[in-house]
Amino acid sequence: MKNPISLSLVAALAIGTAACTGDFEEINSNPYQPGDLTADDYAIGSAMNNIAGTVMSPDVNTLQFTDCLLGGPLGGYFSDANEGFTESMVLNNPKDDWSRVFLKSDKVIATLYSNLNQVRIICNNSGDETPLVIAKIIKVACMHRVADTYGPIPYTKIGADGSLATPYDDQKTLYTAFITELDEAIEYLNEHLGDALNPNSDYVFSGNIAKWVKFANSLKLRLAMRIVNAEPAYAKQKAEEAVRAGVIESNDGNAAWNYFSTITNPMYTAVQYNADPAYGTGGDTHAAADIICYMNGYSDPRREAYFIKSKWPGYDYLGLRRGWQTFATSWGFNFSGVNVKASDPLIWMNAAEVAFIRAEGAAIYGWDMGGTAESFYNQGITLSFEQWGVSGAEEYLADDSSIPASYIDPSDKNPWNGALPAVTIKWDPSATPAQMQERIMVQKWIANWLNGCEAWCDIRRTGYPKLIPVARNNATGIVDPAIGPQRMPYPQEEYTNNSFNVTQAVNDYLFGPDNLGTKLWWAKK
Repeated sequence: MKNPISLSLVAALAIGTAACTGDFEEINSNPYQPGDLTADDYAIGSAMNNIAGTVMSPDVNTLQFTDCLLGGPLGGYFSDANEGFTESMVLNNPKDDWSRVFLKSDKVIATLYSNLNQVRIICNNSGDETPLVIAKIIKVACMHRVADTYGPIPYTKIGADGSLATPYDDQKTLYTAFITELDEAIEYLNEHLGDALNPNSDYVFSGNIAKWVKFANSLKLRLAMRIVNAEPAYAKQKAEEAVRAGVIESNDGNAAWNYFSTITNPMYTAVQYNADPAYGTGGDTHAAADIICYMNGYSDPRREAYFIKSKWPGYDYLGLRRGWQTFATSWGFNFSGVNVKASDPLIWMNAAEVAFIRAEGAAIYGWDMGGTAESFYNQGITLSFEQWGVSGAEEYLADDSSIPASYIDPSDKNPWNGALPAVTIKWDPSATPAQMQERIMVQKWIANWLNGCEAWCDIRRTGYPKLIPVARNNATGIVDPAIGPQRMPYPQEEYTNNSFNVTQAVNDYLFGPDNLGTKLWWAKK
């Protein structure tokens, strides 16, 4: 940082941060704090790391809801593997405990805004705005996940304390605000590339400002693609701006929160809940049949990196059907598990995703992405193989005959006799736009493994990849089991604590009933 932080703020910050972080208190202990770290560094580090922890939470219970029980299943990656989870999101009948986590008053948003305010105080005192600007990029990375989940949410009018008892924004206002804030951050950081954060404040890019700029541009590109159906001209403008300014193009630029050295990766803990050592495949979360069927059909070399082998005789990789009709550990734990390690980082965005967005932009929407759709498609697959440390990308790219495998359930408890689309791997320049888009989205989906919330967004926006319908639909007449839930209903505490504003949002901004079946503004074609 350019200027020292005033010591007079340290005590107040430490008290304020500890008082407002809820289940995030383990971050405040900062496991990487070296012995010579100054009080100033610790103060800004504590607040910045708390902010980073709101994108994908270090709190196991929070992340289990948002990424293992919501994004993971709805994105086609995970299946619940606990016979008590009869009200899970993918079964289309969520209890309030399942629906409220992103908007719960003492969770993600309160932690984000209270710590953001602390960073603002420190930066105002020091005269160095760089940490605050980076914190605002992280805020967008966090809050777009909330908006992607519900639709209209409180955002532009939230106060420093993170109170949710404020008016909602319509969806156009939200995504325009996200992109505008990224534009402002990009402009500032490009003028301050010589600055640096203390690495103990930044477990994403170790204080490298140039990498934060590329991530901000890449996030802008992601959001431009998100709203392409709703605001095509604006989306094109912003996507092309992002690419010209410079996006993530290599895996050393991946946005990955690498905080888990002495603290265990919460996704690892969550998928291992109630694990039985006799099986060794995990616990409450197992790999979904959907992604394994696609990857089995493609003989995808990444399977060993993604999945734990099944215990079904004769089947190396076999996924559990999402939205099962029935489940029991005695046979359910035979299915493949999720291969995530205790020290793995949480990936916010990878280079492969960026390449696939550029491929879709060029092939489907005529955007100037700085290259051809085919080159970016091939690059996305190559980058993903590289990210996961596997070889064989060239052979994979040349495969023009393999198609997704048939669904298999040796237990015969959740049968399905349908077939997944016969989409192949090799790029076909003569394909129709729909065929090109499906091919791109299937490979982007495979490459975005573990980022289920983002996969769910792509499925809702494009309809790809096609997934196996749930075995049991508890929302008949509301949710089409072939396409799945479209959003999360607002939690009951919003109707209790913020009744006027949430009611106004439903009436004026949602354009449909407050249920799982209402399509979001950006998902309508």
